[in-house]
Amino acid sequence: MSSGRPPQSSNPELKTLYDQDQSDRQTKTIDWHKVGARDSRRKQRIMEIYAADQIRTGEDYYRAAMVLQHGEGDDQLLAHEFSVAALALGYKKASWLAVAAEDRWLERIGRKQRFATQYSMKVGETRFKLRPVDPVVRDSLRRVMGAPTLAQAKKREEEINR
Repeated sequence: MSSGRPPQSSNPELKTLYDQDQSDRQTKTIDWHKVGARDSRRKQRIMEIYAADQIRTGEDYYRAAMVLQHGEGDDQLLAHEFSVAALALGYKKASWLAVAAEDRWLERIGRKQRFATQYSMKVGETRFKLRPVDPVVRDSLRRVMGAPTLAQAKKREEEINR
């Protein structure tokens, strides 16, 4: 049954914020101090748009989630929730982001990631490492969610460090 309302169109400002976020991460050398400041401003704007109920479509939720997952604190948890909302609205591309944001949030609170999506180089390390993975999540669930299998994640770790 139709609600009688026209279909929602995606918020163009969220596309702009998403495009800026992705552009900041496409260069070989990234000045994280500058990118961090821009990330903070984008996150603040995302939260203003959210407070004004201007996140309308699955694509909007996905774009907002991508920006938030580059944030701090509980931003990754909200990014996970936005990704799940995007999936609920039929935006299938959000599947991987839902698990990546969850993994990032779990790492942030000192827990093992579940979907093998996060690599980092900690202070004193010389190579990127796949962060610890909780063995309770099986590769079958990883595949359903668009995440790599554990073997693929370990292979990617090797590729990143070449």
